[in-house]
Amino acid sequence: MPASKNSKRLRTSRKKLPLAPARPWKLIGFLAALSAAAVLFFWRGGYLLWFGDAAAHMNIARRIVDGRSAGYEQIGTVWLPLPHVLMLPFASIDSMWRSGLAGSIPNALCWFTAALLLYGAARKVYDCEYAATAAALLFALNPNMLYLQSIPMTEAIFACSLALTLYGTVGGSGVLTGCGLLAGTMTRYEGWFLIPFAVLYLLRFRFVEAVRAGAIASIGPAYWLVHNAYIYSDPFEFYHGVGSAKWIYEQALAKGLERAPGDGDFLLAAKYYAAAGRLFAGLPLVLIGAVGIVAALIRRAWWPLVFFALGPIFYAWSIHGSGATIFVPTLHPNTYYNTRYGMIALPMAAFAAAAIPAILPLGNRKFIVAVLVAIGVSPWVFYPRMDGWVVWKESEVNSISRRAWTEQTAAYLKPQYETGTGIVAHFGDQTAILQAAGIPIKQSVHDGDELYFQSIQKRPDLFLWQDWVIAISGDSLSSAMANYAMKLPRYRRVKIVEVKDAQPIEIWRRQR
Repeated sequence: MPASKNSKRLRTSRKKLPLAPARPWKLIGFLAALSAAAVLFFWRGGYLLWFGDAAAHMNIARRIVDGRSAGYEQIGTVWLPLPHVLMLPFASIDSMWRSGLAGSIPNALCWFTAALLLYGAARKVYDCEYAATAAALLFALNPNMLYLQSIPMTEAIFACSLALTLYGTVGGSGVLTGCGLLAGTMTRYEGWFLIPFAVLYLLRFRFVEAVRAGAIASIGPAYWLVHNAYIYSDPFEFYHGVGSAKWIYEQALAKGLERAPGDGDFLLAAKYYAAAGRLFAGLPLVLIGAVGIVAALIRRAWWPLVFFALGPIFYAWSIHGSGATIFVPTLHPNTYYNTRYGMIALPMAAFAAAAIPAILPLGNRKFIVAVLVAIGVSPWVFYPRMDGWVVWKESEVNSISRRAWTEQTAAYLKPQYETGTGIVAHFGDQTAILQAAGIPIKQSVHDGDELYFQSIQKRPDLFLWQDWVIAISGDSLSSAMANYAMKLPRYRRVKIVEVKDAQPIEIWRRQR
């Protein structure tokens, strides 16, 4: 037999051999270095707490161990507890709480794990090392995702839960799928929406695996309903209670603001979500992801496409009828709000695009991966300014006023505050003042102290003894101080912090 025929048969047989066990040491090292570099960059730039929600997540974790009423109840409602639990060990360290690094560590670890799980899932689905590498790199090199993995937000943790759920389902593991779903249901509410679909998919493997996944996943929603029923006497307090997306939206409508785009119009809601996803992932990656859908279907990899499409469906549904809102700079009213919700478009597009090298001849795959990655990151290469990172830009635009009054109020308070004299302030944006000034939360009385805080608001002449009161002009605390000014002769409004496009901050002090 001619040697050329032997070599041809040998090459053919090699292509059919199963992949060797994955040992992506270079990828692991690259991801670790990239994550650390991103955290360092955003920390040194002072960007970790620009999002109001980032500071709030950080302070919720902190108040569980630092406060007059520290303990389990401070987990609160509306926001699910897993991110705060993961931040808790680090938030108890003063320097990490003040800087925001307490949220960077768990988020960076979750992002790192998500990238490796996407690599593993793509390797299983496409049976191709190059496709797996492409999926991980296209996800990892996105600057919006790198920003979110560096700050105390929920998206990196949820991305990890998505990747674990996908990895579990494609491997037919009910335990891994259930753990991924459980993490997701304790991080973001769209995780609840994923449960029946993942469980139904596992039925194609074994009934017992589907049962295991469903049983583990159901722990999250069941626990949160019981938590809300026990603490707030309403199992759905998180959905329509004070601070929920629905409550915030209804309050805005009551003040005369126009209805959000997509409210009552599913197609328009889908349009706004698609715009957010495109800005988050980048148009080139979305386009090669669309091409990759064809390649994925050729490989009969329909489940990952369906799985990742569930997130956008959930968001469009939420915008349509549950009070969720997304504003993007390319659509009316041409501003930024919740652009980070477009995050799910990133792993969806990355995983779909990764199918392309899997259907091409073996000799071309390495080159194709390099081309795909270059296309995927091209928006950030050709326009390297941070203004092109939609999530970072949102944090900058929407925090200008808040950062200004936080800095000015903290600078005024820090040299004058004496330990033990006490501060009364609403929990939320005002707590960032204490964080910036290095004043422990236990030195304050806030909404989490419930009855005592409510008593101070209703009758400060009877219950207020703290030296300081910090209020936003016009809020309930500000109104209480103004209404009882005659009965509080020893309290003076010593400073008003005024910045553009924000209500003034009032600082009241007890005169000795």
